[in-house]
Amino acid sequence: MVTGSVLTPQPSVEQRIADELGVRQHQVAAAVGLLDDGSTVPFVARYRKEATGGLDDAQLRTLEERLRYLRELEERRTAVLDEIRKQGKLTPELEARIHAAESKARLEDVYLPYKPKRRTKAMIAREQGLEPLADALLADPTLDPTETAQGYVTDEVADAAAALEGARSILVERFSEEPDLIGGLRERMWSRGVLVSKVRAGKETGDVAAAKFADYFDFSEPFTTLPSHRILAVFRGEKEEVLDVTLEPDADPENAGDWETLIAAHVGVSQQGRAADEWLAGVVRWTWRTRILLHLGIDIRVRLRTAAEEGAIAVFASNLRDLLLAAPAGTRATMGLDPGLRTGVKVAVVDATGKVVAKDTIYPHEPRKDWNGALVTLTKLATAHDVELIAIGNGTASRETDALAGELVAMNPGLKMTKVMVSEAGASVYSASAYASAELPDLDVSIRGAVSIARRLQDPLAELVKIDPKSIGVGQYQHDLPESSLSRSLDAVVEDCVNAVGVDLNSASAPLLRRVSGISESLAAAIVSHRDANGPFRTRTALSDVPRLGPKAFEQCAGFLRIRGGDEPLDISGVHPEAYPVARRIVEASKLSIDELIGNTTKIKSLQPQRFVDTRFGLPTVTDILAELEKPGRDPRPAFRTATFAEGVHKIADLRPGMVLEGVVTNVAAFGAFVDVGVHQDGLVHVSAMSSQFVSDPREVVKSGDVVKVKVLDVDEARKRISLTLRLDDEPGKAAQRGGGQGGRQGGGQGGDRNRGGKPGGQGRDGQGRDGQNRGKGGGQNRQNRGGQRRQDQKPAPLNNAMADALKRAGFK
Repeated sequence: MVTGSVLTPQPSVEQRIADELGVRQHQVAAAVGLLDDGSTVPFVARYRKEATGGLDDAQLRTLEERLRYLRELEERRTAVLDEIRKQGKLTPELEARIHAAESKARLEDVYLPYKPKRRTKAMIAREQGLEPLADALLADPTLDPTETAQGYVTDEVADAAAALEGARSILVERFSEEPDLIGGLRERMWSRGVLVSKVRAGKETGDVAAAKFADYFDFSEPFTTLPSHRILAVFRGEKEEVLDVTLEPDADPENAGDWETLIAAHVGVSQQGRAADEWLAGVVRWTWRTRILLHLGIDIRVRLRTAAEEGAIAVFASNLRDLLLAAPAGTRATMGLDPGLRTGVKVAVVDATGKVVAKDTIYPHEPRKDWNGALVTLTKLATAHDVELIAIGNGTASRETDALAGELVAMNPGLKMTKVMVSEAGASVYSASAYASAELPDLDVSIRGAVSIARRLQDPLAELVKIDPKSIGVGQYQHDLPESSLSRSLDAVVEDCVNAVGVDLNSASAPLLRRVSGISESLAAAIVSHRDANGPFRTRTALSDVPRLGPKAFEQCAGFLRIRGGDEPLDISGVHPEAYPVARRIVEASKLSIDELIGNTTKIKSLQPQRFVDTRFGLPTVTDILAELEKPGRDPRPAFRTATFAEGVHKIADLRPGMVLEGVVTNVAAFGAFVDVGVHQDGLVHVSAMSSQFVSDPREVVKSGDVVKVKVLDVDEARKRISLTLRLDDEPGKAAQRGGGQGGRQGGGQGGDRNRGGKPGGQGRDGQGRDGQNRGKGGGQNRQNRGGQRRQDQKPAPLNNAMADALKRAGFK
């Protein structure tokens, strides 16, 4: 690494990211430059393809995260160098090692011996002049420790034993701060170690709070196979003082001595029968047991939690993306029903634009049971406002209210209404928000929820952006996740979704506009104020009249805003105004008017994109322009479709094994998917019952909002558990054999996702309120074969679904 005082050049941040992404450095450099200049990921992905070589939004998000990490690493590296330089201990060799550190963990390993710390036993021993004793015994083990130590007895060092204790403290600190040793042992422990949890004394029986962690009362699993939800569940059990958690460095206790042997070999200690060998071996043993093992345990715990948090955030982000990009029902008059029992069912009717045109409260359920009166009221509202859709919130009394809506539809065939069950997650948060108060000032908080339910059927994206993503309730263990990382990830998902769909400039709310590339919260408010005062925007360029909306903001946002029926036909498309000259050249070459060309697939496909490439706009941009002219402002979301629930199946007692039903996927977890089949409790399709092929990620098969056909495998009415399968040829009672037959990779027991196999378990008991762990039914021996070693002595791991909406729909309270 060092030639004289010259350091070996290290890869730049851009080169490191390029290597990780598998792209060229100039692509990364261009993207970094654009992002640093204030461009957003959606803008760069869509309108700067020539500069970045076509990096997509997923690559750019990864690039953005890695750039943040590596820049933080560089800042820390600079601070470390400055600190060691101040100490006067920075050598060319040490500087090279610091520059070579490729991670924060490695950098801290190198820095550890020089990190300012509180006064230690080793420091005191050095002040007492005992370091030469430590060096002598390490360098020449033929020396007798006690005799040699006699020469270091002073007024401060009482006797030879005290001198040897001081020398030991010095060597222990030195050994435990050796970066190469610590780094190697850390990776060894990560690859070989296991997490072990035991129930604390007195928590075994009779403790309701502890019972939800029962699957971890005697639990063990290698670090490398632990999924995020199990890590978070165990750590939560520890935090709630139910579990004792230990991190064992090796799955095989017989290998315990190997760790001390590795340390001894690294520091040059060996047993050769010399006078100091036994003393030095004791120092190594003490170093391992009191310093290194503790240090590694902390590091591995942090690593486990970090990995778990990243996994949980990824699940949350994926489910949020599916929910935001769910099919919109479109601009149709919609009646929103927010179900309730004692307080009644809140009713709100919105017109095709989402404007509230009527509201009421009906009491069809307990205790009033005014079923006929409710039908009369709903019929009047539906007839008066030409209602086409009925959106029913999926909370308490949803199935009863769904039955009411079904009767309403049957009574009024001329209206041709369609009823749809809608997730009401977050509706109450919106109802009580400051924005809802400003948007619906004349409506009671309870009615606002019905309005939100109706609007989210018309356009899920436009309505859900009004709610903090964390309140939508599609994450697992979200309350255990770091606020900053979770918010950053979810905000990125919302931004990507909004810009992928595009926003109608003349109808979008301020919360929706705020998510458009380049538009801040204050700018969104300014746009709405300008629109209210001056009427609809006729062109995109009219945005320049909005106060404080400068050229940079216009560049970033213009391409994602749509104007329908305006003065510029291209404003309805995703063509950026900066590229209008290219679009007009295309129109001229077609020998048609722009109105004739837009949507003319035959003509557009006859044009050669290469003809319109110039020095500023390359082939990628021209290709995108042609695609936009073919289908201007196309919506990437799927077509609206509803599930048809089976007649006569309204409650869990109506289900029978073998039934084939249509349902809607409400949530997807690492171990499977929850499906609403119309009985108020979601059923679970375990990952092992999704396909005849091995499935590593359930999202490869389904996503939230999908309409699917499922077969009922098992029904446990008492515990409100429904096991489903997507494999319609599965026979009830034989799922375990099918699950275990997938190459051994999915063998296991019901209720456990550890091996993704066996009979799919039910959702289980509520573990942690809205985002707790669940327990599936145990089954099988939960065997796992890793490298020929079969583990048969462990209980099946639980099914942990912390997704608030799915838990609520699954019947948990």
